[in-house]
Amino acid sequence: MTRWTLGAARRNADRTRRTAETRGGPGHPARPPTGSTAGAGTKSGSARQKARAEMGPWEQKEALRARITELDAVVEVLATSAAADPERRDVAATYAANARAELTEARGSLAHLDHPSRRRGAHLGVAQSHVDAALNLMVWMASVDDIKALLPQIVALVDDHLQATDPRRVRVTEIARRLELDTENTLRPGERALLAETVSVARQMLRKEQLRVRSFVHVVAGVTIGLTIAVLAIAVATVVWESLVPMCFTPDVDGGVNVVCPTNSELIDAQAPIPSSVIGNVANDADYLVIEAIGMVAAAIAAAAALRRIRGTSLPYDVPVVLALLKLPTGALTAVLGLLLMRGGFVPGLSSLDSTAQIIAWAIVFGYSQQLFTRYIDSQGQALLDAVRGPAGAPPGPPQAPPVPVK
Repeated sequence: MTRWTLGAARRNADRTRRTAETRGGPGHPARPPTGSTAGAGTKSGSARQKARAEMGPWEQKEALRARITELDAVVEVLATSAAADPERRDVAATYAANARAELTEARGSLAHLDHPSRRRGAHLGVAQSHVDAALNLMVWMASVDDIKALLPQIVALVDDHLQATDPRRVRVTEIARRLELDTENTLRPGERALLAETVSVARQMLRKEQLRVRSFVHVVAGVTIGLTIAVLAIAVATVVWESLVPMCFTPDVDGGVNVVCPTNSELIDAQAPIPSSVIGNVANDADYLVIEAIGMVAAAIAAAAALRRIRGTSLPYDVPVVLALLKLPTGALTAVLGLLLMRGGFVPGLSSLDSTAQIIAWAIVFGYSQQLFTRYIDSQGQALLDAVRGPAGAPPGPPQAPPVPVK
């Protein structure tokens, strides 16, 4: 009886201690229920996964965050200055409120969980669009002195992204020249509207140029995937049916015909032409795999050599990478197709290779020769990057806010 009572007391004490630890009694830190802990862990794990899926340069994202913080302060100062100006007092509150709203949207677009995952740089472009909208609204609030200070940048931005014959560009240049010579600092409402609208159009053109680069990257990536599937399909088909289209040559030698394949050769005591079934017996299921691998290696060397002509870019789209990857399956296919053309006698005088080493050597040549086709794509990619930089060839700097008025 005593032993049972002591055991029951001990069990009651353990139960009381566990309850106190769960509820947070004296000397015992409170512990959350098991279900809530699991839920928090699941939510935290999901957030970490979304954060790992963050695409786009981290530096650009943090630069935009810092830029938004800077513009928050500039908007407040401009709103205060505009409210004290009789000419801008009526519109200052509206423009300031909308500018703050745009900056808030830009800040939200940069959050890890507030943009579609695995879309490289998409959230950066969305945030930049909101920042540009805020800057355009700030032009409406800025004083004439602020506008004059911004004129060099406005003119440069318009010159980079609008045609020389565009009436808006011509008109902006005229306004800039007039304000440089105007000592009375007068800016008509229509001129302010033209400046704000033209700057907005120029920034939209810049964004369209960036989107063209992204579309180009997606197209090249899609073509690369398609060619890779074709390379794998050829490899699988030739492994399963090794005698379907044997990649072998049949040069004549004394006493017979030598059947030369990429990985095997055999002297046949017969006269040409040799039946396809005999050539298929000499062919190996690894012939096409070897040729494709050699073509890819040669293409990789060509890709490394071609990178010297591709300049770097600050855009969150890896144009040089996708161009280099495109060359790999292309090199495998050109190596296979080139040897098949030689086997069919398409190249006069080179219809019968004498050894396996010659087949390998020509596979290297054909794999490297893919550069003849892909160089046009390289040129297109570089042209798109140059268009983003502007006609002068220099990348446009980040948009600047109107200077803070000095009281």
